[in-house]
Amino acid sequence: MTFHPRNLLLSAAVTLGLVSPAAAADAVTLRYLASQGGLSAHELAQELGYFDGTGITIESVGYATGGPASLIALASGDVEIGSAATSAVLNSIISGNDFVAAYPSNGINDEVQSIFYVLEDSPIKSIKDIAGKSIAVNTLGAHLDYTIREALHSVGLPTDAANQVVVPGPQLEQVLRSGQVDISAFGYWQTTFEGAARKNGGLRAIFDDTDVLGEIAGGFVVLRRDFVKEHPEAAKTFVLQSARALDYAREHPQETKDILAKALKARGENPEIAQYFRGYGVRAGGLPVERDLQFWIDVLVREGKLKQGQLAPRDVLLAVDGATASN
Repeated sequence: MTFHPRNLLLSAAVTLGLVSPAAAADAVTLRYLASQGGLSAHELAQELGYFDGTGITIESVGYATGGPASLIALASGDVEIGSAATSAVLNSIISGNDFVAAYPSNGINDEVQSIFYVLEDSPIKSIKDIAGKSIAVNTLGAHLDYTIREALHSVGLPTDAANQVVVPGPQLEQVLRSGQVDISAFGYWQTTFEGAARKNGGLRAIFDDTDVLGEIAGGFVVLRRDFVKEHPEAAKTFVLQSARALDYAREHPQETKDILAKALKARGENPEIAQYFRGYGVRAGGLPVERDLQFWIDVLVREGKLKQGQLAPRDVLLAVDGATASN
């Protein structure tokens, strides 16, 4: 099979028959777990009314502590929408879950990235200095975990040389300032918490994930393949309108912050942090490229979790033959 690396989400859309934002043929509710301090593109799409008249309702059934927890809920049938870092999605698929990547949830670039902070007077100056140190992350087995492993590998250190400590996003600043950890890692999806912490001063960034990974999709929103087969029209519309919301956020940053603030307030969270939202970091059109997946496939091969050639990007996305689009 020939793999076409350009704009894979459009490829996925073509597979589903996505040619227009047509209404879904059946009424369906898609449940999901929200992320503290943030708003997913499908949540934004709902706030913008993009699902009105389509038969689709999306319903929050609580919060996810991180991507792996979201995928566990998806596998068990507790939700219809999962969302996790690419590495976590691939690990879940390797473990036997029949998931497909619907659209990139977030990406990292010059504007949006995960940042690793220390206190201003910390002796930690570079990646080499994080060996033996404690690093607060939101969850294990996902983006920050693998970014740390890659960072250590990049400087010739064992990938497990740092001690990762699980800390909820709202507490990342607190545990760093109180000295409970040496470093706090604010994920690309936590720019609201990162912005608030930075404004309070006294912190210093030592590196970010683009230093290690370059520009890449950070994670994907995931559906079960059986759901797609059972509700193909709903899956079409969900993908298309969510990708449309990603473009809206890029084109209307202030309006998106206002929507986020309103949503956070309604959820009982702090709406003031919405001002620090820097966007989703996803390419125009919400479309991934081959490297977004191949990078992590190569890492898993290196770690012995996959055999060379066992998994290809097209196996993770909704399969399609011959669909391409310009970059």
